[in-house]
Amino acid sequence: MTRTPTPKPAAKAPAKPKAAHAKSPAELAFEVAAKPVEVVGQTLQQALDPLASALKRAALKRADKASRPFGEDAPAAAAPAKGALPVSPLAVPFPKMPPIAGVQLATARAGFYKHEREDLLVMRFARGTSAAGVFTRHGIGSAPVDWCKKHLELSKGADARALVVNAGCANSFTGRPGADAVRRVASAVAKRFDCRQRDVMVASTGVIGVLLDDAKITQRLPDIEHRLVDDGWSGAARAIMTTDTFPKGAYAEAMIDGEKVKIAGICKGSGMIAPDMATMLAFVATDAAIAPAALQTLASLYTRTTFNCVTVDGDRSTNDTLLLFATGQSGAPKITRAGDHRLADFRLKLEAVLLDLALQLVRDGEGATKFVKINVTGAQTQASARKIARTVAESPLVKTAFAGEDANWGRIAMAIGRADEPIDRDRVKIQFGPLVAAQDGLISPTYDEAKMSAYMKSQELEVSVDVGVGRGAATVWTCDLTKQYVAINGDYRS
Repeated sequence: MTRTPTPKPAAKAPAKPKAAHAKSPAELAFEVAAKPVEVVGQTLQQALDPLASALKRAALKRADKASRPFGEDAPAAAAPAKGALPVSPLAVPFPKMPPIAGVQLATARAGFYKHEREDLLVMRFARGTSAAGVFTRHGIGSAPVDWCKKHLELSKGADARALVVNAGCANSFTGRPGADAVRRVASAVAKRFDCRQRDVMVASTGVIGVLLDDAKITQRLPDIEHRLVDDGWSGAARAIMTTDTFPKGAYAEAMIDGEKVKIAGICKGSGMIAPDMATMLAFVATDAAIAPAALQTLASLYTRTTFNCVTVDGDRSTNDTLLLFATGQSGAPKITRAGDHRLADFRLKLEAVLLDLALQLVRDGEGATKFVKINVTGAQTQASARKIARTVAESPLVKTAFAGEDANWGRIAMAIGRADEPIDRDRVKIQFGPLVAAQDGLISPTYDEAKMSAYMKSQELEVSVDVGVGRGAATVWTCDLTKQYVAINGDYRS
């Protein structure tokens, strides 16, 4: 989660030929629905030519000589984790996630936290890996977000080679020094992995306003390169956690033209969750061969129905990032259009993986004890339905009623009207699970307080609202608001 600190000095297989396929109406409709890339690039800059191999080898030797061995720079006498949070009662187990061909992972303790824990993740990708990204639209974006936007634009998402993620420092609202720190990290990784700076993606999470001490990352690269493994998803998910109480991962398999492909992803987030892209970081990799433009369309499209449909506290982060990588190592044919009929199963499975990750964010909401699904139907448009659903889901009065197991449907009615969207008050209907609380503008004649109270004791709740003016519908997932949320955030920096 990303927060604001107390002011202090800044810390230093070739595809088989296929017959041409005529686009069906459904495929054409899909391509129309999938809007263009949402990544906002900065002014294009000419990429520097890669250094000659001899120069790179010399640079690496100098870097190795200058840097201290991995263990020597670790903070001495690391303290145990202070005030470790109990695992959320809504937690789900980390799934079995096999290796993804073309992806290697390594984690390390860089020392961004005073207590003993790994807080650095590095992922290396095979040559030719496609990349796509969707980022926060927050007015104060972080230096890592700026870097990824710019360089995805420069490279057009082609040949991503590495990802570096740190927890414990957001490197947001840090000006030019923060941007320089990101550049130095990318440069060091590029030299070690024999690639260009723009082929290295960077992400950070932690406290806002603290400058990234990039030396804590670069001094570990000589060792971390030797620790890269094919099977390390669980450790990777743990390394990027902040106030998360459990690691989050999702996995699925899909078929593309008769070939099996794998999709694996991890994410972090617990508080400051109200994505609008979507603190939240998510990294997903597949061994499918998908062209960058098509991959970007898929990432942008399915972010709307997954990460942008969950909320914990209504606060958006400066660092929210979703990065999607396709290594092309599965043997499945390369796909160049997001609407290609051969991607039908892959599209379903990718959306399922993203939704699984998004819902785990809600399940780990800071202090959460209730997992709540809000359905809105009968709205004038889908956008109107989504706004109504989010207003209900983010209302402190509604969320505290969930925490108190109080079926206070009047608070739901309040939130519906506060959304300032078209509704027909005399046709509004509110349900808790199968139980009708209100309809036709007043309390339901079948309302039963005892049954309502019994239903509210469940850990997972569903509230359905019909506002009676159209066909627009939307679903948003949220959690309750408890005293523990206040305690966590009141003590976050102390």
